[in-house]
Amino acid sequence: MTLYLLVKYLHVLGAIVILGTGTGIAFFMLMAHRTHDAEFIARTASVVVVADAIFTLSAVILQPVSGGLLMKLSATSITEHWLLASLALYAIAGLFWIPVVFMQIEMRDLARKAADKCAALPERYFILFRRWFAFGFPGFGATMAILWLMIAKPF
Repeated sequence: MTLYLLVKYLHVLGAIVILGTGTGIAFFMLMAHRTHDAEFIARTASVVVVADAIFTLSAVILQPVSGGLLMKLSATSITEHWLLASLALYAIAGLFWIPVVFMQIEMRDLARKAADKCAALPERYFILFRRWFAFGFPGFGATMAILWLMIAKPF
């Protein structure tokens, strides 16, 4: 196996982790939210926060490193249009993902407090959930578009 193929493998693996973790987190948070059970939401959000910290963050760091190495190893210019579009979309995805991380932490904390008091979830939780849900579309959409650009290199 060449160094190029190893780095390409790691780059694709990073993309899979970002998309897979994002999909899993969205699914489990949505399913927990639908119960309106503060204790269940708190436990689910706790796992989600850890998963984002371990898996998503690691992959988010790996992608530009492995991508930069792939550029160097393949002599791909930073001025390639598909690559510039991918980098712009990566920045957009980050602009939506970073606030989502903080929303998940706050939703977890709000659900914990409600569960501890045997109280209903506060309105702030529902506001955050709607925002979290809305931010998922452009963030996830950008990563899906990047994956297509990486494969197709259309322009």
